[in-house]
Amino acid sequence: MHETDMTKALIQTVRDWWASQPDSPQIEMVHLIVGQFTCVEPASLQFAFEVQTRNTFLDQAKLAIREVPLIAYCHRCQQEYWPEMGLQYACPACQSPMEDIRSGRELKIDRIEYARASSQAL
Repeated sequence: MHETDMTKALIQTVRDWWASQPDSPQIEMVHLIVGQFTCVEPASLQFAFEVQTRNTFLDQAKLAIREVPLIAYCHRCQQEYWPEMGLQYACPACQSPMEDIRSGRELKIDRIEYARASSQAL
């Protein structure tokens, strides 16, 4: 399960950002973009995040995952197509091998939502 290692790297990246902030904000949500061709299972990533963030600075944070489909481009047919993961990667029209991947390899933090510390006058 490489999602566990990916989650550790994600948490470390968020921790580095969080530690650099002057007020250590309360992180509410981490938004990820995950391409279908990365072979990352969103449900496994979600589970690993929930387990690994218990009793940490991310204990109350949620993980939002936006999956990006695999889209390829066939130069012979001059058109985009959507390969069927694990079944058919060649162009459905001419059977040319998949050479040009336009989307589906993304794996990145899109944004982090956090609550700003409110300064209250006493």
